[in-house]
Amino acid sequence: MAGTTICHRAPLSLSLLRRRSFVRHPSLLPVYSQLSTDTASKGKEFEGRVGFLGIRIMGCPMALNLIKAGYDVTIWNRTKSKCDNLINLGAKYEPTPAQVASSCDVTFAMLADPASAAAVATGENGAVQGLGSGKGYVDVSTVDGATSKLICESVQKTGASFLEAPVSGSKKPAEDGQLIFLTAGDVALYERVASLLDIMGKSRFYLGDVGNGAAMKLVVNMIMGSMMASFSEGLLLAEKVGLDPNVLVEVVSQGAISAPMYSLKGPAMVKATYPTAFPLKHQQKDLRLALGLAESVSQPIPIAAAANELYKVAKSQGLSDQDFSAVIEALKAKLQN
Repeated sequence: MAGTTICHRAPLSLSLLRRRSFVRHPSLLPVYSQLSTDTASKGKEFEGRVGFLGIRIMGCPMALNLIKAGYDVTIWNRTKSKCDNLINLGAKYEPTPAQVASSCDVTFAMLADPASAAAVATGENGAVQGLGSGKGYVDVSTVDGATSKLICESVQKTGASFLEAPVSGSKKPAEDGQLIFLTAGDVALYERVASLLDIMGKSRFYLGDVGNGAAMKLVVNMIMGSMMASFSEGLLLAEKVGLDPNVLVEVVSQGAISAPMYSLKGPAMVKATYPTAFPLKHQQKDLRLALGLAESVSQPIPIAAAANELYKVAKSQGLSDQDFSAVIEALKAKLQN
């Protein structure tokens, strides 16, 4: 059965939408093959208190969907004012990650980068200080494998379980509960939080050992960043030779290279507006981490390396907090030089 992908559907608690879940881990296949499709898809409704650390562009809508689904949610953010809206909608608040983890059965964390993820989990008043046997910690941040393994080790020393679950998707998918979870780690915790993942996302993949989820997310975002850089070149070239870039967006959307990203962001890029769904600084960070991942296995990724340099130029132009589609401005600057 090695190499087989087992999938089942998991319904949202408060929606008629159907969710897909995929397990790809040879050592686990015999276990999953014993489950009926119906049993595996429905999972077990989560019972207990849910913690959520990091209430920003992604964390806020994710936590909000859990609140809307009726769960008892406790939140934390470095800037407490970011939590005010969710508190008004019924969320509880604790002043430190440790207190959130102590008061909750399972705690999710959505932080900006590896350093933040590690600090919130293992630093002063970090989540691990509130963890213990029977509790779970689910890190949905985008980090490198080494950071994920470091957090995992710290969590496991407390007797708690760890699951890495970085997400594919940005602000709008987070708001709509349409994220894709790339999970790895404790399979029992994966099953325990399945119903929560199904509220926040449209599909979930279990990828085996800790580090695999982080690697998959970096590969996905490496591709995305390179695609956006190439799309930007195309828009500018079309305009330079007298074509309407809006028509290019339409042509691309109807062809074999169609991608939702192009149709969603293309019209705004033509108008030189970049409403932030995924900050450019985070895209550059993910390209940097992907380059490190490739270096660790001696895999050349020259296209991603070139794209990374372009995003670095965009950052130097003060575009870090704009949407990553603002990378087109770096190309415009090059044309003017």
